[in-house]
Amino acid sequence: MTVAFNQDSGGTDKMTIKKILIVDDSPTERHILSRILVRNGYQAIMAENGAQAITIARETNPDLVLMDIVMPDISGFQVIRMFLKDQVLRDIPIIICSTKGQEIDKIWGMRQGAQDYIVKPIVVEKLLQKIARYNTPD
Repeated sequence: MTVAFNQDSGGTDKMTIKKILIVDDSPTERHILSRILVRNGYQAIMAENGAQAITIARETNPDLVLMDIVMPDISGFQVIRMFLKDQVLRDIPIIICSTKGQEIDKIWGMRQGAQDYIVKPIVVEKLLQKIARYNTPD
């Protein structure tokens, strides 16, 4: 498990989303997403596959998950279904981040239980807007 912390975490943020789990088998994608999140005040936790995502999510209780779909052991779709069946994980919002950009992929992802979908390559502003939808003032 790799954790990247916001260097300026003085506790003054008034957001509910602080800790975000990145699930992606690509080290490059994990690094890019982590940098985006940390630069924008979030704590990034990383998992490199679906099985690890379940374990890390149970251990760290993230506020939101960024989920890749195409992974070697368990697909992101399967992991989403596993989250929904788990009492502890079922209420964590999931945003799919995938190269699979066809409309059917988006529809299927939402049917599996994801709250949102963003196509790679990630546009920083779009990602931050999607995350911001789950932020609420204290």
